[in-house]
Amino acid sequence: MTQATQTQTLSTFTPFTPTFTKLVSKEGGTEYPLKALHICEETFAPLEVAYDYDLIRRQVSRESIQAGPNSIWRYRAFLPVATENPIDVGTGMTPLVKSHRLARRLGLKNLYIKNDAVNMPTLSFKDRVVSVALTRARELGFTTVSCASTGNLANSTAAIAAHAGLDCCVFIPADLEAGKILGTLIYNPTVMAVKGNYDQVNRLCSEVGNTYGWGFVNINLRPYYSEGSKTLGFEVAEQLGWKLPDHIVAPLASGSLYTKIYKGFQEFVKVGLVEDKNVRFSGAQAEGCSPIAQAFREERDFVTPVKPNTIAKSIAIGNPADGIYALEIARKTGGNIESVTDAEIVEGIKLLAETEGIFTETAGGTTVAVLKKLVEAGKIDPDETTVVYITGNGLKTQEAVQGYIGEPLVIEPKLDSFERALERSRTLERLEWQQVLV
Repeated sequence: MTQATQTQTLSTFTPFTPTFTKLVSKEGGTEYPLKALHICEETFAPLEVAYDYDLIRRQVSRESIQAGPNSIWRYRAFLPVATENPIDVGTGMTPLVKSHRLARRLGLKNLYIKNDAVNMPTLSFKDRVVSVALTRARELGFTTVSCASTGNLANSTAAIAAHAGLDCCVFIPADLEAGKILGTLIYNPTVMAVKGNYDQVNRLCSEVGNTYGWGFVNINLRPYYSEGSKTLGFEVAEQLGWKLPDHIVAPLASGSLYTKIYKGFQEFVKVGLVEDKNVRFSGAQAEGCSPIAQAFREERDFVTPVKPNTIAKSIAIGNPADGIYALEIARKTGGNIESVTDAEIVEGIKLLAETEGIFTETAGGTTVAVLKKLVEAGKIDPDETTVVYITGNGLKTQEAVQGYIGEPLVIEPKLDSFERALERSRTLERLEWQQVLV
């Protein structure tokens, strides 16, 4: 009997016992207690949550997971929470869409789109990490929560804090897209719009956290927060019929999402839920903020910070905390890290929308554009099962495509006015196709 089969035969009613045991430095392995800590005092490396995988193996099976809630909390045994009542706002279990028209356009046979543009409650993958972080913040006794954000994280922190009854103060760059600012203010947190880029906002938040003792989801709570991204790996494996894909393409900002999808796949292998295989990891950055892609291209083992200058503000982190770990994963799995221009990002947004009916924000446009670039360079096998991760909703960044898409045809409320406009639109469409063919 295989390990996977043994796991499946376990009772689906095993009582839940917390499985996370300590924090461990990613460099040197120094151990720390399960507190609000995120940096190793000896090496200044990030801290990561460690688990008792034997205990997880005894608690979970494919059946027990499938019998769980229709949210990220079906994977509770793999997440750093102790409570029987985590903050559950229906986050996760987003569609894994089998692509037909985009796949055909690119010449791929087995392309899937993991669509977190419809994640709840705020339409980005950040709802996953925040649900975990705020559940842990509540366990640690925090009553005020905060974050440094390029937009999506502020939306999620404000919304889920409101649901949980926690005080909330978030920090954003002052030049964020209007949709993201409004999408935070509606939940009535305190919003600090900082005159600076994300890296400057993050430095200020570190000072505020040290002074006020608040729970910053992506600073002192970061080891717990980042674990929420593993659920993007868990869901894909489950939705593919308890199998791992051959290749994934995901956006890179800090590098945390990318590295945690990898950790999620490895954990499912470790406890026998899926068979082991090499999954190639490719990453996507905007050219105007591509420190990880530059390091990959130049075959460096370090990442040099850059000053962001791109429309893809949600992934515009010039000094990525997990950049070197993303490099390591891309290289050891045989993946690639590429960057694309702002113009290519806009085309990526449009391409996904017109082929699959999914409107993504600039991070998703970056990922689709890199997917296209990798296919054209022969770096994706057409027969591979490839999953592209779409992490946010285009309604949040409408400014990015204004001026690059069509306009409505204004007509009189008369049939002949409609018919003239219809003929005009068909003529324009024919001209556009002729330009493409030329």
